[in-house]
Amino acid sequence: MENYSVIRLLTVIVSFSFLIQLTSCESSDEKDITEPDLVDLTKEVTNCESNYSFELPLPAEQVDMSQFELSWEDNFDYEDSQLEINWTSQNGPSATLCSRWRENAVVENGVLELQARKESRSGQDWTCGNIWSKETFGFGYYECKYKYAGASGTNNSFWLFPRDKNINGSELICELDVNEGHFPNEVNTNRHHWQDGSSENLQLGYTEGLSPAYAHSFNTAIKTNRIRFSSNYASHFHIQEFRIYEKNEACYPTDLLSSSADNSISGLNNLSRANDVTITASGVFRKDFEIASVADGRVNSSWVSQREGKKWLEFSWPTEHNIGHVQFINGWFGNNQWNALITDYKIEAFVNGQWIEIGAYDASTDFNYANDYHVYGMDWNANNIKFYFDDKLIRTIPNTLCNAELNIFLSLAVLEHGGEVTDAIDGTSMKIDYVKYYKFKE
Repeated sequence: MENYSVIRLLTVIVSFSFLIQLTSCESSDEKDITEPDLVDLTKEVTNCESNYSFELPLPAEQVDMSQFELSWEDNFDYEDSQLEINWTSQNGPSATLCSRWRENAVVENGVLELQARKESRSGQDWTCGNIWSKETFGFGYYECKYKYAGASGTNNSFWLFPRDKNINGSELICELDVNEGHFPNEVNTNRHHWQDGSSENLQLGYTEGLSPAYAHSFNTAIKTNRIRFSSNYASHFHIQEFRIYEKNEACYPTDLLSSSADNSISGLNNLSRANDVTITASGVFRKDFEIASVADGRVNSSWVSQREGKKWLEFSWPTEHNIGHVQFINGWFGNNQWNALITDYKIEAFVNGQWIEIGAYDASTDFNYANDYHVYGMDWNANNIKFYFDDKLIRTIPNTLCNAELNIFLSLAVLEHGGEVTDAIDGTSMKIDYVKYYKFKE
């Protein structure tokens, strides 16, 4: 196999439209930025093989704990039998794919484990653990330190809700979701105003380590007539444009989100759009998300994979080409954010009769919330609701109707919108180190 190197480009993390500085093959004053606030071309370089770099700015604003004082906490540093002092368990079926039981909530060595088991009970195929506080709480700062269950299809939740109320009633009740976390590293914040069984949905996701666009350059061109992309992403996903460039001495596009990328640099030959290319895929989510959309030159159309099973996309040509660069856009943009960004992928070339990996990324390697504890927090006051991840502010929404005291819920569930449900869930657990409530200082 020819010697080559692969350099990964993360163009942007857009849950909050964070800016990533990219070095460019072009002078910054020559490039017309068509996607404002997404890419900033700031430096001219001449080496086409190593011109991609990235910075990933994190949320900067920290929670101001000086305005709070600790009022209540549970560190789970007691015997399992004492859990009932502060908490109650559901002990029955749920609206998810699992029933939930006290036996699945286990305290050991200062940690509360909410366990998932594949077992039939109360007419459901899975069991999980959940608990809610006997005490109710009002305005203040809430935080919980925990690890996710290490499998897709799990919902790892820290939330507030009035246990004695019914969402189907005429009374308006509030639900605050500090985090409904999905493996490996998806954080979801939300607020509901329930009345007569319905609610608005203000869910917003935050995920470390993901980008809507990726690129790989090769020091030595890859000689092949087949390129394959695959992902183990837990659900269906969108690929908007997939570009495979023949070796080009004048470099490759750095504004990956632009619909005019193919025309941005002289000499470019995007083999994904060649007259003799054949594009095949593992399936489609719906017939209007056709395979040809990955190479139609438009960034607002997508091939969308099927929901389950191995998902792949393949490009082939009658003769071999010298591949110098591969880049693609994934997810979809709506409500001022990118959605459904894939957590992993692999790019392979068919060389000398076998598939050779030439590019890959897996967020769970560096951002796996089942391996490490993280802190999820919420500042709830009369005016605003602020959500925090590891003490950094990630979202603020106005508080219009959430004023009554609520119970604290800690729960693990099995559900399809958390990803593909497989036997890998069996034996996993959401592990909770502590939960705390702080009042505002008077």
